[in-house]
Amino acid sequence: MALKIRLRQQGRNNRPFYRVVLTDARAPRDGKYLEALGWYNPFEKEIDKLLSINSERIQHWLGLGAELSESVESLVAKVNPSILRTQTAKILAHKAKAAVKRKARSKTVASS
Repeated sequence: MALKIRLRQQGRNNRPFYRVVLTDARAPRDGKYLEALGWYNPFEKEIDKLLSINSERIQHWLGLGAELSESVESLVAKVNPSILRTQTAKILAHKAKAAVKRKARSKTVASS
């Protein structure tokens, strides 16, 4: 099952309120979710009431292979940019490892 961390719309007409949730990537936007990880209220003026994200749980789920949506990624960057830095470093390390493997494989094929 592909997991995605994204926004789930709630609230009333013309006053949306969003929950940051972990859900199956194939589930509808406002459908069933596995875990609530925070909330976002774009109409609030006070910083304390604007955004709340559980960074530890997001880090946990990212470690297990969940992906962030673009909107949640920008919200997480505001709250805890170190999560995105570690995620980017992990992706770059994976790409570097794959490049080394490719290079080694091409050397063995060329020498044969």
